[in-house]
Amino acid sequence: MKKFFNRSGKEYSSPGRNYERFTADPIDQFEKWFEDAVKHNVEMPDAMHLSTVGKEGRPSGRIVLLKGVDENGFVFFTNYESRKGRELEYNGYGALTFYWSGLHRQVRVEGDVKRIPEVESDRYFSSRPRESQLSAYASEQSRVIESREKFEEEVRFTEEKFKGVAIPRPAEWGGYRLIPFWIEFWQGRSHRLHDRIVYKLDEDNSWKMLRLYP
Repeated sequence: MKKFFNRSGKEYSSPGRNYERFTADPIDQFEKWFEDAVKHNVEMPDAMHLSTVGKEGRPSGRIVLLKGVDENGFVFFTNYESRKGRELEYNGYGALTFYWSGLHRQVRVEGDVKRIPEVESDRYFSSRPRESQLSAYASEQSRVIESREKFEEEVRFTEEKFKGVAIPRPAEWGGYRLIPFWIEFWQGRSHRLHDRIVYKLDEDNSWKMLRLYP
């Protein structure tokens, strides 16, 4: 039998969270926690794990970056023809996980995923560094490629093609918005007596707050 890892000696030191300390709107609460992560210099607070499911019913996950959040949901960008893009187009649902280890906090988000308007994708693409634009244009994300040299050659070809002119957003690249119907806030506490506060979207489009066993 393989060895099990046991690092249970580490304790969480958070004072915990009560209902009255949470806002009625989960997006407002997320923004408060995100600001805390930034304030406490958590490395890459915008990094989030995106889970998707394809036709085979098997989940897949990867880290992507949060590029915007408001009352409409959480925005990220990718190649529409990548594995995650194909799975989102097929399934239409996704899940996000944020983990801010320095604060002993985790946020899980589940919801519908839809493409954002093309004008918004155009605006964001034009704001990216030119090197990132070149990479997005040259990459057939998630497809098999024969070598690293082949990809670098394609990047150089793209750079020469658009020398001295703006690089247009590739038609297969753009943004998605995850529109949440479930958001869970997890706060680590001592002796594994953690806090789990969930916001669940009801049929009347209002948020209901629940507490879960840890």
